[in-house]
Amino acid sequence: MGQIGDKTEELARIMDKLLSPAGCPWDREQTHQSLSRYLIEECYEVVEAIKSGDMRQLREELGDVLLQVVFHAALARREGHFDLSQVAETVSQKMIHRHPHVFSDLSLQTSGEVLEIWEGFKKDEGKKTILEGIPVMLPALLRAFKVQEKAARVGFDWPGVDGAVDKFKEEIEELGRAASTEELVEEMGDVFFALVNVARIKNIEPEEALQASNDKFVRRFNYIEAEVKRQGRVLKEMSLEEMDLLWEEAKKQGL
Repeated sequence: MGQIGDKTEELARIMDKLLSPAGCPWDREQTHQSLSRYLIEECYEVVEAIKSGDMRQLREELGDVLLQVVFHAALARREGHFDLSQVAETVSQKMIHRHPHVFSDLSLQTSGEVLEIWEGFKKDEGKKTILEGIPVMLPALLRAFKVQEKAARVGFDWPGVDGAVDKFKEEIEELGRAASTEELVEEMGDVFFALVNVARIKNIEPEEALQASNDKFVRRFNYIEAEVKRQGRVLKEMSLEEMDLLWEEAKKQGL
């Protein structure tokens, strides 16, 4: 543990040097707002490393996320708000408070019981409503999933997947009847939301499912592009029927 502390302190010192008058001009110009996009990007890169199973890449990407935490803490310290040690102290206290079944004498046996008291702790910590605290900036599919998940914990849910599927079909019909652009946007959103509900009840992460379909499309389209190039042609010269045939070839090859 001492080594972890030493290395983290070393990183904090490096950041202090970068932010000093003799440091990096780009770093000194940054703010919490300007850095926010990098934090989001680095988190996505961590997820990508986890998905790939590459532990060396995961180690590197986790370091990049840690750098963002250290950067924000360094900026906050310069503004007189808090420092890195206070960030660590705050989350440590939160974890101890939210895990009385580990750090106290409360007995919990299942993850469901843990989630139930977790929501209670969040209310004690200032959350006033069930859905408060779900970040607005989450990807839309993930935000819909979390909104539905939290509502379901208090009983606002379909008794089974059939009701959710029927609702999805209903939203598809309403989309077909939409006339104006405004109606189309609203009904399309309702279709996505209803489909996320079906996925949630089926214990499928919609974000992961859609990303898998994205990856599959890319693999098959890349196959089409490579085959067309091998034939000495260009995609714009291909008919849709010809491209469909190549698409089916890609499917048969397991792409």
